[in-house]
Amino acid sequence: MNRATSFVRSFSSAKPVSKYDAVIIGGGHNGLTAAAYLAKAGKKVCVLERRHILGGAAVTEEIIPGFKFSRASYVLSLLRPTVIEELKLKEHGLRYHLREPHSFTPIRNTKESLLLGSNMKENQVELARFSKKDAENYPRYEHMIARIAQAVEGLMDDEPVPMHKPFNKSLKEFYHLYKRVRGIGVENAVEFYELMTAPIAKVMEKWFENPALQATIATDGVIGFAASPYDLGTGYVLLHHVMGGLDGRTGTWGYVFGGMGAVSQAIASAARSAGAELYTEQEVSSILVEKGQARGVKLSSGMEIHADLVFSNCTPKVTFCDLLEESHLPIDYLHSIKQIDYTSPVTKINVALKELPNFVARPHHGSQAAPHHQTTIHMNGESMQLIHEGCNDYRQGKWSTHPVMEMTLPSSVDDTLVKGSGHVCLLFTQYTPYKPAEGPWTDEMKERYARHVFSEIDAYAPNFSSSIVGYEVLTPPTLEATFNLTGGNIFHGSMTLDQLYFARPVNKGANYSTPIKSLFLCGSGTHPGGGVTGAPGRLSALAALKKH
Repeated sequence: MNRATSFVRSFSSAKPVSKYDAVIIGGGHNGLTAAAYLAKAGKKVCVLERRHILGGAAVTEEIIPGFKFSRASYVLSLLRPTVIEELKLKEHGLRYHLREPHSFTPIRNTKESLLLGSNMKENQVELARFSKKDAENYPRYEHMIARIAQAVEGLMDDEPVPMHKPFNKSLKEFYHLYKRVRGIGVENAVEFYELMTAPIAKVMEKWFENPALQATIATDGVIGFAASPYDLGTGYVLLHHVMGGLDGRTGTWGYVFGGMGAVSQAIASAARSAGAELYTEQEVSSILVEKGQARGVKLSSGMEIHADLVFSNCTPKVTFCDLLEESHLPIDYLHSIKQIDYTSPVTKINVALKELPNFVARPHHGSQAAPHHQTTIHMNGESMQLIHEGCNDYRQGKWSTHPVMEMTLPSSVDDTLVKGSGHVCLLFTQYTPYKPAEGPWTDEMKERYARHVFSEIDAYAPNFSSSIVGYEVLTPPTLEATFNLTGGNIFHGSMTLDQLYFARPVNKGANYSTPIKSLFLCGSGTHPGGGVTGAPGRLSALAALKKH
């Protein structure tokens, strides 16, 4: 593998000193965000990243010579506008392409497909080929989901209401919460309740007839989630994925020029310009605690770095079970931490291609990317039943016979990702078990799974396998080992209703503080959860600054 070296030269040339106001464990995008806010407030800040590159799961790396990949996270939408504005990320180099159209669903063994974008009239023409009713309902559905998303997304910028406090002490916070969500409106209250409580399959069947349209939308309810569209909780996961947007356009997703590592670069630049010190290849082995208060960290090299404030961008499991002695924590709190569900069905495959996939459902000629190449391409998404069957395979300890696959081709709009000809292809696939029934993942098993996925893609785009230059397979255990993601879970913990808002990570730890004084959580295991949002980093820094 050809390692990305720009961060190595920029951030590893010096060593941290022994004392800071704040030390941050983990240089993922949330850790960098926390560093930027703390440094802007005048704190002397140090970020310690164990890998050779900053960014956590939001990194760009040259895995195959000449091909640069957004190695884990791969598209942008959820990054909070307030973070972009307050840290002036565009001035620090953040640039992105707003995808248009949005999604492409080829239908297997036919020449039919769904291509959807922001032009509602064009969407209705496309949908009317399958169902006039769907064409009529689609604008109503989009209006409903946008209204709910716009009302609820403001909660991503606020610390959760502290449910463990006496009600009279939380009354003001509850009123603020009410003001945030009242924009849902009476007319959408029933839909909101249904979205929060019903399986996403039930919601889709209520609105639409076409199985491919149902499944295309429902996929957002199971992405990164070890669940079938017929399971409870899938409605919120869908809502979480549509709560973002770019440049004021709700639900819009984009490709970052330079890959997702450019997001981390921009945040790192903002942090450094405010005075933060950022270091790679500095692994933290433990958090130093004295008389119930965090006093700093110890590195695997043996060096101790002392600080008045310690922030962990790691998962709650890594923070409390790997970096701390259990004796430092209350028994009931530790028990709650150990109950967090990190189950993940995701395997990411990064593929270097000689040429663009040529889809049977929408053939193209020449090397120029067509509009459908610039979208999220959904395969094995012809029906919710097909997705459900894939989940059932997973529950038996097998990978899906027909895995749910999201393909993106960022090089179709960003030619800086490839040196010479060819394309970068990112495959987000599920369902794959952490521990397959046949035994632990081996290189041979990874190879078999990759070939299985490629053969499935060949059913839609017959030239795919023959165009492969090289690839890597990131199974749940590989995601865990590479990015320190417990269970391989991309959200730092499942986005289930019992692990959200005032219960994330646990109900007495949703305000970013911990039972250990001066120790704060700033990763996606806290509110508002996973995705490249920057919100946990911002909110944790602001919470700490209120107290210190």
